Amino acid sequence: MPFDGGYYIAKRYLREGRFGSNFFPGLCIYKGLYIGMNYRSPDGVNSWGLGWFYFLPNPLLPFIWFRVAIPRHHPELSVIEFAVPSTSPNVSTLAG
Repeated sequence: MPFDGGYYIAKRYLREGRFGSNFFPGLCIYKGLYIGMNYRSPDGVNSWGLGWFYFLPNPLLPFIWFRVAIPRHHPELSVIEFAVPSTSPNVSTLAG
């Protein structure tokens, strides 16, 4: 889920490596309280402060709840985006 300069990723979609808390808290005025996340790649390389996690998120933004956030344009990241096909019916096929 892209939002506000970052990607918010559910843990089930993180394929490689591991995110862990660095216990460095922060505050975003409209998104809530967060904690910094370190990333350890499968080959053992650590990236300190690569992501963040809102442990007390704004209740008006449910799409960031329980998701690790990463910056959208970070040089150490490789992001693969998939387009979701539309589920709405095609009007021309219904009219015919």
